[in-house]
Amino acid sequence: MAKIHANNGKKWTGSDLGKLKELANKNTPTGLISWNLKRSEDAVRTKASDEGISLKPTNQSPYNRRK
Repeated sequence: MAKIHANNGKKWTGSDLGKLKELANKNTPTGLISWNLKRSEDAVRTKASDEGISLKPTNQSPYNRRK
């Protein structure tokens, strides 16, 4: 059975969009973004696409690891 998220079906607020942009700019994995926003990964991907926000990882680690 699919997991139902707390914000399932709710409209995106300006605060939600701000968090999405901030987390995407920090190279945060989509799974963690969805967890932080309490939305499904598909919902996060769809909204990011609609808003023109790239979720593609950059060449940097999101965890600031040293090599």
